[in-house]
Amino acid sequence: MPTPTLLAPSSAGSRFKTILWVALGLTVLFVFITSELLLITDYPMYHAYRLQVIADRHLLIPHTLSGVLALLIGPLQFSSRFRQRHLKIHRVLGRIYVVSVFIGSYTGIALAAGRPGLPGTSMQAAAWMVCTTAAFVTARNRQIAAHRQWMARSYAVTFTFVSSRVLNLWPRYWSHLGDSFAAVGVIAFTLASLLIVELGLNWHELTTRRA
Repeated sequence: MPTPTLLAPSSAGSRFKTILWVALGLTVLFVFITSELLLITDYPMYHAYRLQVIADRHLLIPHTLSGVLALLIGPLQFSSRFRQRHLKIHRVLGRIYVVSVFIGSYTGIALAAGRPGLPGTSMQAAAWMVCTTAAFVTARNRQIAAHRQWMARSYAVTFTFVSSRVLNLWPRYWSHLGDSFAAVGVIAFTLASLLIVELGLNWHELTTRRA
């Protein structure tokens, strides 16, 4: 099995990973400030959303906590230095990540039940669980290269909970898209995230001609 370019231990790869994590971190900060933080102030555009959040808090709290936990654990799991120095912790965090994904998936589906967004949420949750299960199974089978690839796919789906909120400040997206098209948007973000990861994992094969 060819080693993915994104995972190759090199100075260029290290710089790329640093830039990538900084970009993802800034995206998380942007979404938190411009989207989730406004729920506290009852910003007019988010009024209906805020009321829905309050009504769904019994499911939304475990959904949010598990999603945030998976989001925070991911960067540590991709750190080669952390993995080499703290292998036992890496494995424990991996199990916590898997549990968080399944809690987040099931509560997400429960939150969307009976609403137009159910197809999009169900597809997102299914992709999340499948990629994470594959990452867990390949780790148990000590297929480390495949495990890292599946973890990259899993975390790509994890990050769609952030990336799909980047457009929330765009009034046309928020107020005119509608629930049904918003579900399509969730599916599009999930598929786009997985496609980007696949391109990254196979970049060497795509850009190198065999002699």
